[in-house]
Amino acid sequence: MANKKNKKLTPVQQEYQKFQSEREAKRPVFKNCVKAFFVGGFICLIGQFISSFYIYFFDFTERSAGNPTVATLIFISMLLTGLGVYDRIGQFAGAGSAVPVTGFGNSVVSACIEHRTEGFVLGVGGNMFKLAGSVILFGVFSAFVIATVKTILIQWGGL
Repeated sequence: MANKKNKKLTPVQQEYQKFQSEREAKRPVFKNCVKAFFVGGFICLIGQFISSFYIYFFDFTERSAGNPTVATLIFISMLLTGLGVYDRIGQFAGAGSAVPVTGFGNSVVSACIEHRTEGFVLGVGGNMFKLAGSVILFGVFSAFVIATVKTILIQWGGL
C-alpha cells in the first residue's frame, strides 16, 4: 500500500518522504502506556478511597456508593481543570487521565473555559453541552436498548 502511494509521488516528493522518515522523532510508546496505566490506576484508586469513605462514614452500601463517588470524582476533575492542574496531568499521562470518568468532567469544563469570552449563555452553556449532550444521548439510548433486550429475554426466555 505504501509503495502504491510512493509511485504517485514525484522523485523529489519521494526523496523528501525518505528524508522525513529518517529524522522523525520516535515516540516512546511503551513509556506512554506505562504512564497512562499508572495514572489511570491512581485515579481509580482515589475513586475507591472515596467510595470507601461514603460506605464507612455515610452508611452507603457498595452498590449505592457508586453514584456519589462518580459525582465527587467529576467535581474534583472539574475543579482541577478550572485551576489548570488537570491539563498538566493530561499532558503527562495522556489517555490515562482521559479514560476514567474524570476525563468527561475535564472535557466539559475545558469547552466552557475555551468559550467563556462569548458569554455565559451562548459561550459557556452552548458549548458545554456539545460534548455532554452526545454522552447523555448515547447513554440514554444504550440504556433503552439494553432494557428492551432484557425485557424481551425475560418475557420470552423465562429468565
